[in-house]
Amino acid sequence: MSHEGIRIVSAEEALRSSDEAAAQMGEGLPAEAVTPLKVRVKKSEGTGIEIDWRDGHASSWPFRWLRDACPCATCNSERQSENRAPGEPRPRSQDPFALYQAPPLPEEITSVGNYALKIQWNDGHQAGIYSWAYLRSVCQCPLCKPPQI
Repeated sequence: MSHEGIRIVSAEEALRSSDEAAAQMGEGLPAEAVTPLKVRVKKSEGTGIEIDWRDGHASSWPFRWLRDACPCATCNSERQSENRAPGEPRPRSQDPFALYQAPPLPEEITSVGNYALKIQWNDGHQAGIYSWAYLRSVCQCPLCKPPQI
């Protein structure tokens, strides 16, 4: 049995990861808060996703933000190692000759059961499953997002 990929973490880091996982799972939120009433994927406009929730709340995310907030294990690990929050982009290269990268756009968006969306991005990435609970936990509206200092 191989132990490659196993990482030993401190108790503090394990607790932080479990708190983040609980937030991603929507713990503490009532079922109406993580159940969509209406989902609008604005793929042809290239703008993003909007969700009206059963509790009356409305959320929206641009595609660029969603790509930078991918909840897959690889992206989560990368963000943690770079100390970035979900949705926070990677630092831009200072190399004046860096190649152009097209903005992140979905090539395909499919529902996963009754609990999530799966997005296949134009950069080939498709591992993230955006659960309703995760999307609600990362709502970017002024009521949910803490003010920037």
